[in-house]
Amino acid sequence: MSSQYFTPSRVFSSAIALRVIFLLYGLLQDAYSLFKYTDIDYMVFTDAARYVSQGLSPYERETYRYTPLLAWILIPTSWPGTFWFSFGKVLFAISDVVAGWFIFIILQAPEGKAMTTERALKYASIWLLNPMVATISTRGSSEGLLAVMVVALLWAVTTRRILLAGILLGLSVHLKIYPFIYGASIVWSLESPSDSTPAHQSSPIPTQNDQHPFSINTILRFFNHSRIVLIISSLITFISLNLVMYAIYSTPFLQHTFFYHLARIDHRHNFSPYNTLLHLSSAAPDKVSSLKLESLAFIPQIAISAVLIPIALSKKDLAGTMLAQTFAFVAFNKVCTSQYFLWYLIFLPFYLPYSSFLSFPRLGILALILWVGTQVRILFCIPSHAPVPTHATILTLKPQQALWLHQAYRLEFLGLSTFVPGLFISGLLFFAVNVWILGIVIDDISRQDTKPIPRKEDTKPLTKTQ
Repeated sequence: MSSQYFTPSRVFSSAIALRVIFLLYGLLQDAYSLFKYTDIDYMVFTDAARYVSQGLSPYERETYRYTPLLAWILIPTSWPGTFWFSFGKVLFAISDVVAGWFIFIILQAPEGKAMTTERALKYASIWLLNPMVATISTRGSSEGLLAVMVVALLWAVTTRRILLAGILLGLSVHLKIYPFIYGASIVWSLESPSDSTPAHQSSPIPTQNDQHPFSINTILRFFNHSRIVLIISSLITFISLNLVMYAIYSTPFLQHTFFYHLARIDHRHNFSPYNTLLHLSSAAPDKVSSLKLESLAFIPQIAISAVLIPIALSKKDLAGTMLAQTFAFVAFNKVCTSQYFLWYLIFLPFYLPYSSFLSFPRLGILALILWVGTQVRILFCIPSHAPVPTHATILTLKPQQALWLHQAYRLEFLGLSTFVPGLFISGLLFFAVNVWILGIVIDDISRQDTKPIPRKEDTKPLTKTQ
């Protein structure tokens, strides 16, 4: 594509136009096609918003497993008219574009990647002009709303707006649990300058007490001003929101927003290797082991994404670390759906400039083929007599998932069992490929020079010494 195209006005205009086209197309498909463009989750959101507008609990709507705050935000969808019903889709699409703007300014910022405008726009276009991103938000998935908060959190930390970062972190975790994994990496990255002595300066000789990892001096140095502000502000925001919601909605708020996800059994549209096991648990709960897999699956997931990766990588590159964390969280999650891919896609523009997948194109092509192929493999277990979804349905889906979701269509709409061997084997292969890709991502980040986030006062130009 010509470099003349990459101006802010053209790229962002194209991003907005792309979403408008999808929104209008969605109205047509919903009106004339048996297969609806609008995501079923959006119907859940709008039903919950309607209950709230009537003074009732959003949890009157079955399967609403989110904070009431989301239903409050979407109250306009309960107002009469097609325009107001689409309010949430428009909001999510706008959030996509705003998230792209944050990506753009972080890539340009001296504290970020310090790219030129043209180069920053090219990488930001990975998100802004991605039809998968536009499709998911305009179908009514709320992931765009969370994406803008997560990338705004990265911007706030990068530009050292720590109080704002804490508020955004607390709000993000309240809206959807998974952003809590970023807390460890952000805290670990917020070093004091004295904790990272430049090479041309001599570091002070530590005393015997300082050498102990749990000495008083070491602990006091760890809890510097920035870390304390981040921890306190995020906790206050998170706890305050939860207290307000609990005061209004009592136990159902805790059950549906948080506790449900610990023992969640969801085997529909699930790329996870746990898919078949969850199906067996839901189909015959009395015949499975008393050891609840759905309650234990999060242990390796949290250990890798929230502990090991932050400790190993966060002082190298915070944005890359957040990508690795999210990729690991999704890959090891017991439920893995298309929307979850957006969770780590938002960080790709920050990682790709130094990625091995771009430095070695053959490696990148191989990874793409394997990532796609492990989802397409399931095609081989489709019986020849089965009908197929319409072209309109496939066009609204991410291309590499069309065949996987074709199989889901046969399972859910036609009632044909496709769990073994198709879904089970492809789930294992998909997981293996994800782990291989994650290993490359971690290796790339580990090769970056350690670069702790500077304080604002430390970013002033130094006077030249003779």
